[in-house]
Amino acid sequence: MIDDFAKRYLHDDLREAREAVLEKLDGLDEYSVRRPLTATGTNLLGLVKHLALWETRYLGEVFGRPFPEPLPRWDDLEARGRDFWATPEETRTEIVARYRRVAEHSDATIDALEVDAPGHVPWWPRPDVLLFNVMVHVLTETNRHAGHADILREQLDGATSAPSRDSEFWTARYAEIERAATAAR
Repeated sequence: MIDDFAKRYLHDDLREAREAVLEKLDGLDEYSVRRPLTATGTNLLGLVKHLALWETRYLGEVFGRPFPEPLPRWDDLEARGRDFWATPEETRTEIVARYRRVAEHSDATIDALEVDAPGHVPWWPRPDVLLFNVMVHVLTETNRHAGHADILREQLDGATSAPSRDSEFWTARYAEIERAATAAR
């Protein structure tokens, strides 16, 4: 009983986190979703591409249910990091559609397996895992990148998932936080 509850709970949270990531692309032009916003090049569309690739591995390959589209090998050192940005030839539509196909494939894996189904993650130090472990990991990573996406989107146009407030409120809040930081010196 608790296993079914845990699996359903984690799965529902994963679905919500995926949508939160995709919502950050809404209303932005191609340049904005692709442009590097940190020194390491982190960008919104790259986060979606990265999540798609690794979710296929964790909720596909790890359980002997490979995603039916070609993927770079996980141990290909030359390919490392290329999943964090979109080439000019890759479209937003293509990357988002792939993420949705990945989600369907992952959802089918989750639905087909028991929460204690065994899997194998060859790149982990303790590679023998259960579906539960992998679901927690994928949910954690998706939420982590959703948080990155929140910050990137705020940098781009000020949009946040925080309660709606006017610019006066945020200007005052910023000043309050700055005063607190200055006082802590």
